[in-house]
Amino acid sequence: MPPRRLMRGFLFLWLATGVALLYGSVETVRSALASSAHVNPHLVVLGSVEAVAAAFFLIPRWMRFGAIGLLITILIAFAVHTALREFRGDLILYAAAVSFILIHGPLTREQLRVTMSTRAA
Repeated sequence: MPPRRLMRGFLFLWLATGVALLYGSVETVRSALASSAHVNPHLVVLGSVEAVAAAFFLIPRWMRFGAIGLLITILIAFAVHTALREFRGDLILYAAAVSFILIHGPLTREQLRVTMSTRAA
């Protein structure tokens, strides 16, 4: 089994990435709906799909499905921003973190138990 510190670091990366993407996608939907000129349905759909994927990403059993959804939405957002001549390095970092977590897979119940315990391993 990997060292507890490594598993805690992985768990923190997983939760921080998922929560940040969930929060950002909800904000995207909220700001798209609050637009005074007109609602941008593309942003609402993309943000909503990303929010659902981020929620799935945080659930161990559904993490892989959520990660794939996040990678697709991040790729679309990156392509749109690139077409608008906007560099979004944060999207590259999110994609890298999600990819790493997807490749690693969720912590097992035993790993999670050890990670959350206070006893020395």
